[in-house]
Amino acid sequence: QVQLVESGGGLVQAGGSLRLSCAASGRTFSRYAMGWFRQAPGKERQFIAAISWSGRSTYYADSVKGRFTISRDNAKNTVYLQMNSQKPEDTAVYYCAATYSTYDVVRRSSYEYDYWGQGTQVTVSS
Repeated sequence: QVQLVESGGGLVQAGGSLRLSCAASGRTFSRYAMGWFRQAPGKERQFIAAISWSGRSTYYADSVKGRFTISRDNAKNTVYLQMNSQKPEDTAVYYCAATYSTYDVVRRSSYEYDYWGQGTQVTVSS
């Protein structure tokens, strides 16, 4: 079992930055592929970014590529999402997700993830 707790959400002006953190419980965090998703009101959950368990591979949605950066610190059992140059359309509840992965690859689909955090609200004002 893995428990995930997101933090770092809040209100930011357009063009600003926020860093989200996702702290994970469990002794085998370093073998879990991690991802970030978001869901805006009335919309489906959307993939944002993913990172392999070693951190060597990352993947981003086109909508955030060049603005967001996913990273992880396996010693701290934490994955991060640095969000720069934020836009009002980034407003959503952001979720981190985890799945045990035999191979050091990224997972892009929500169906591939077994564990989810409770979410943290990010609001970008224009």
